[in-house]
Amino acid sequence: MNTQLAQSLNRSSAKHDSDLTTPSAPSLRSAQPLLGLRPLGLAPRALLCEEGNALIRLDRIHKVYHMGDVEVHALRGVSLEIHRGEFVAIMGPSGSGKSTMMNIIGCLDHPTKGHYFLEGSDVSQVDKAGLADIRNKSIGFVFQSFNLVPRTSALENIELPLIYAGIPAGERMRRARAALGEVGLADRERSMPNQLSGGQQQRVALARALVNNPSLILADEPTGSLDTRTSVEVMEIFQRLNRNRNLTVIVVTHEPDIAHYANRIIQFRDGRIRRDFSVENGKDAGEVLMELPRETEDEEESGGPAGSKEAGAKE
Repeated sequence: MNTQLAQSLNRSSAKHDSDLTTPSAPSLRSAQPLLGLRPLGLAPRALLCEEGNALIRLDRIHKVYHMGDVEVHALRGVSLEIHRGEFVAIMGPSGSGKSTMMNIIGCLDHPTKGHYFLEGSDVSQVDKAGLADIRNKSIGFVFQSFNLVPRTSALENIELPLIYAGIPAGERMRRARAALGEVGLADRERSMPNQLSGGQQQRVALARALVNNPSLILADEPTGSLDTRTSVEVMEIFQRLNRNRNLTVIVVTHEPDIAHYANRIIQFRDGRIRRDFSVENGKDAGEVLMELPRETEDEEESGGPAGSKEAGAKE
């Protein structure tokens, strides 16, 4: 699923400037509150979510895929609210609908029926150009496979969303360096992806997701390719960002131990929400790290597969 997300994100981002030269009316009208524009004669009720301060509100969302004459119901009337500052884990077996849900929350796909409100704006029918703009400004993505650009330094990888956003070079570098420092890699800005461990590559990917100051971080199996200690290090960064910056974080995972670093778990099955509950006595990644053996300096600086499951550290 993360490959599909990455390809869609890259295609939309690459077309970003040309697609937005003459945006269509649905793009402008549906996305105006997100983009800080004034409404074009539309009543507030047509645009704004009136219920509480939900960052995300899904209202009876359906998603149906057509495969020849067969209809596949990926989501069946899902309603859900996620408030600003929540840390949520989404779980479910293959085919449960969690990947489709992430596509819709990430503005990578439209629902077949129902409404999706993001930061108070109904983005259910926003066109592709408008969705690309929303993704660039409001959502940061983190993927299992990192999706860093080869032969491009860590700093340059982090700058990519800022290039699409039209940020001047000096400001891009300042923001990228700040984001790299926030994930503890200030000294690796000139390193290429193949010179970084798996955990370091994922931290670069996380810095790239943060660099545009998004309202929401969407992480698709962010620890799926990492060993135990490196997985906890990544979750510590998510927890710290959630607590210190009140950043909303949604993690899709099949690992129960990773889900319990979140404050809330939503379990999907057969296109519906099976359970939605608060995590009691959740794990603190900082405390867990203190109990784990530290990797050696050679492992940390090798730039090889250390920090990844391929290194054999995690079964």
